[in-house]
This record gives sequence, structure tokens and C-alpha cells, in this order.
Amino acid sequence: MDNLPEPISFESALEKFIKQLETQNRSSATRIAYGSDLAQLKDHMISKKITQATTVQIEHLKEYVDYLFSQSYTPKSISRKINSIKTFFRFLLKENLVFSDPAADLPHPKYDTKPPRILTPEEYHSLREAVRLDIRIGAIIELLLQTGMRISELANLRIDDIKKGELFIRSQENNPARTIPLNKVATAALSNYQSLRPAVKDDHLFVTKTGHPLLIRNIRTSIDRYFRKANVKNVKVNDLRHTFIAHQLKNGVRPEIIHKQVGHKRLSSTQKYVEFLELKEEFTVTKIVEL
Repeated sequence: MDNLPEPISFESALEKFIKQLETQNRSSATRIAYGSDLAQLKDHMISKKITQATTVQIEHLKEYVDYLFSQSYTPKSISRKINSIKTFFRFLLKENLVFSDPAADLPHPKYDTKPPRILTPEEYHSLREAVRLDIRIGAIIELLLQTGMRISELANLRIDDIKKGELFIRSQENNPARTIPLNKVATAALSNYQSLRPAVKDDHLFVTKTGHPLLIRNIRTSIDRYFRKANVKNVKVNDLRHTFIAHQLKNGVRPEIIHKQVGHKRLSSTQKYVEFLELKEEFTVTKIVEL
């Protein structure tokens, strides 16, 4: 009995878990998501007079899942929260902070995964037409559409990241740096924007008229405005990335080429699109194609 863990409060256990995520260089978005999910679990357990992580049983967690359903959370949202809970208790068990893992056999609810939203050629042509007089946002849209980069990566671009025929994507949090090719469409859009870019000291590629870096939320707002102007409905900025991936696969580009281009950590993340698109042909193309 001397080797059994000492009782630990939810508060202390959660603090240790978040610190562990920080040492692993997990992204801020990941840390925030875990923190939010587990703080919600902690508050629920405390409301049930369960204040120590060491006293949680699987029955308590199943009751919590039932509670989430009663609050109209979707099965997909609940499944994500269960992932957070499982990761949390695996960490506590590994660190010998709990007696056993109460979440090990906690089942996930079943749900249908919706396929990614892919813009049709008519839709992204309409988007181009809508934005043609806005050189800056036009260049941003082309970069997202022609490279599949993340919007956070685009907002972090510097002038010096543009090379001849290539673009250097800086490392961000737990996403490693990479260099990707720039096709003629993206290169032309960038060149057009650079000729009009304000002459300011800040080295961010995309800046406001007053010379401040263009923030992610400003980029989203601007692109959403042009989605509406182009009458492209039920679409988000990240769907430009989905569209890039889908277009490459439909044109026979090998998934391992796309996987490196878009910075997926696992090849399986790219291969999922093959299932969504129900593609059956051989992938033989080894060069990114234009949209």
C-alpha cells in the first residue's frame, strides 16, 4: 500500500497536465481545448462532491457523458471531450498520480463524419471575380487555394520567406517548418500584391494600410465578405485548404506529395480525403497542379 498514489485534487491534476502539454510544445489551440474540456469535467465532478482525481470511477464519467447529451452537445463534440478525458487520465496513470485509469473503457458515441466542403470550379472562379479589385485579399485567397497552407501560416509569412518559385513556411508551435513550391498563379498574385504593398518597416508579408501585421481574424472576416459577395454559401476559410487537397487528389497527385505540401503530421490525414472523395484511380503525379 505504500506505493499507492497520494490523493490529488482535480485542480492540481489539471495544472500538472497542462504543464506537461507545454513541455511537449503542444499548440496553444490544443492546450486551450484540453483545458476547456477538462475544466468543464472538473466543475461537473465538484458539483457532485467529487473533488479528487483519484476517486473518479468510470460510472462517474458515464454519468458525465449522459449529462453532456442532456445539454444538447453533439455526439462529435462529446467524442472530442472524451478524447481529452482519456488523454488526461492516461497522463495521470503514467505519472502514478491515480490508482487506475477510469477512462480506459469509456466508449465514444457513434456519429457520422461529414465530408469536407469542397468548392466547385464555378465557386472558386466566382470568388476570384468577386475579389479581383482587392489585390491584397486576392493574393491571400490565391495562396490558400494554390498551396493548401493554414491561415495561421499565411498570417505569419515574412517578405523574406518568398523565394524564387518557392515559399518558406515557418515553424509554428508544434508544426515544423517546410518549403513548398509556388505555381504561376500564386506567384503572379504575390507579385501583384508586392508592387502595391505599403513601404513599412514591419517585415510581415501581409500588412494593413498603416503597416501593422494583418491578423488572422481580419483575414477571415475579409474572405468571408467575399464569399458572400460571390454567393458561395456554407463555406469557411479552411475550406480553401480542403479544396486544394481534393483538387490535387482528383488530378492524380500522390497523397505523400500533398501530405508534405500541406504539413499534415500523418499521411493518414491526407488519405482520409481519398475515402471522402471515393477516389479509386492510381496516384502517379508527383507535382502540385494549379487550380
